[in-house]
Amino acid sequence: MTDALTDDVLRARAREPELFNMVYRTYASQVLGYLTARGVEDPEAVMQEVFLAVLPRLETVTGGVAGLRTFVFSVAHARMVDEHRRRRRAPVELPFEPELDAREESSAEDEVMQRVSPQEMQDLLGILPDEQREVLTLRLIAGLTIEQSAELMGKSSGAIKQLQRRALIRLREQSAVKEYVTR
Repeated sequence: MTDALTDDVLRARAREPELFNMVYRTYASQVLGYLTARGVEDPEAVMQEVFLAVLPRLETVTGGVAGLRTFVFSVAHARMVDEHRRRRRAPVELPFEPELDAREESSAEDEVMQRVSPQEMQDLLGILPDEQREVLTLRLIAGLTIEQSAELMGKSSGAIKQLQRRALIRLREQSAVKEYVTR
């Protein structure tokens, strides 16, 4: 970039794609290197965010080339700090690796599925009114959220919660369910 890039030129040409292209080509590799060196998880994505933030504010830059460079790197620094804060707040997500799972106990779901045959499950659900049975089927068997179940059934989330609560209370009162709980 030439030293002829004064504050007046920056203000006058701020909306021209050529100026942004020149700024991007001049500083992109340096910003990428800075973000990589500072340990940003996805430096290319953050670099794009930096230049998306720089573009609309080019006409406010003062100090010529030195001011522009300072501005670009101050935005890059702020985005880097934001990225590190975001990572600190979010838990680390590790993929499940079944071959490393050394548990010898089965899960509660596995135990229930081993104890209750599909026919017994059908019989237990048959005790319930249609809407309660539908809610339990959607929530527990299909694995839908309350909101998804509400949308599917055309009801409010609160109504779905109440139907589910009443269905579970009704099932707990059944002698067949009490047998499974005491085993």
